[in-house]
Amino acid sequence: MGEKKKKIVKTIKVDLDKCNGCRACEVACSAFHAAPKYSSNNPARSRIRVIHEPLRDVYVPVYAGEYAKAECMGRDKYVIDGKEYDECSFCRASCPSRDLFKEPDSALPLKCDMCEDDPPQEKPLCVQWCLNDALTYEEREEEVEEEVKQEDVERGLDSMIDKYGLDKVIDTVTRMALSKKG
Repeated sequence: MGEKKKKIVKTIKVDLDKCNGCRACEVACSAFHAAPKYSSNNPARSRIRVIHEPLRDVYVPVYAGEYAKAECMGRDKYVIDGKEYDECSFCRASCPSRDLFKEPDSALPLKCDMCEDDPPQEKPLCVQWCLNDALTYEEREEEVEEEVKQEDVERGLDSMIDKYGLDKVIDTVTRMALSKKG
C-alpha cells in the first residue's frame, strides 16, 4: 500500500459557452507533440479534441485522460439543449472501442501531459492558444496515495513488442541501460 503525499493536481477547465470550434487547441497540441517538436501538425495526434454537434452549433473540447483496458459496460445518454449524446462523445479515455486519443501510427494511447515535456510550459499550449478563454488552466494541492503502476509500463512494452518484436525491444532496452550506466 502506498503512502500519502501532497501532490499538485493540474486540470483544464472548459467553458462551453466560450468555445467557437476554431480548433486552435488541437493544432497547438499536435505541433507541440510532433517529433521533432513543431515539425508537423496532425490533429489525430492531439491530446485534445473538439467534438462538434452541427445542428445546434455546440463545440465541446475534451482532453485525453487515462487508458481504459475495456470498453464501458453501460453507456449513459445525456440531453443537452434537447439533443441526446452518447457518453462516449465526452469520454476522456482511450479504449478498445474507439480510435479517439490513440497515436495513429502505433495505436498507443495518448494522454494529456499538460505540456510538461521539454521545454516545460507554464500552462498547456491549448490553454495558451485558446483565443476565447474557453480553456483555463488550474492547479490545486491534494493529498493522494502514491503507487507505481507497473501495468502502464507493461502495456507500453506489449505495444512495442507487437510492433517491433521481442528481440528488437530487448536489444534496445539493453543498449539504453548500458548507455545510462556508462
